[in-house]
Amino acid sequence: MKNVEKPRLAWAITGSGHYLRECLEIIDQLEEVDLFLSRAAAEILQQYGYKHKVAKVFQDKTASAVPVEMFYFGAYHTVVIAPATSNTVAKMVCGISDTLVTNIYAQAGKCGVPSIVFACDTEPEVESEAPREHMVKVYPRRIDLDNMEKLKTFEETTVASDMQQLQAAIQARLACLKTSSS
Repeated sequence: MKNVEKPRLAWAITGSGHYLRECLEIIDQLEEVDLFLSRAAAEILQQYGYKHKVAKVFQDKTASAVPVEMFYFGAYHTVVIAPATSNTVAKMVCGISDTLVTNIYAQAGKCGVPSIVFACDTEPEVESEAPREHMVKVYPRRIDLDNMEKLKTFEETTVASDMQQLQAAIQARLACLKTSSS
């Protein structure tokens, strides 16, 4: 496989319903996006009844996370992981890459591809959407908040703590790519 002519955006979704609808709305507005779903994300999308409109969807179905090889050939210019569960964030902070999403994050870092992460647990109290559009209060644990802070220190990683920051980080990255290709 040779280097890709026009790199795309890789968007990974984990098993959180927190701001899932809003993330899918952002995805639908973007061009050239491939979707990567953790096993839990595939379940949660179905449970919440959400649809996505991207051409390529990769699911966590192989032990070796086969789709990550595309990072070695320049297929992606940016990784977005949103929404990211506390479990995924904890694994990323500890360097564990045993799922499709954590493997994507690890390989992106090893290949110098910037990552943007929207962590679900960013505040001591969060109002989150449960299935069937029911809102619930969630109280992230101290370790979840600490892990999010640690992730902010990782190279090539931008952590967004709300939807405005996520949208701004994506737009800044896309503008940077446009400027560098001009």
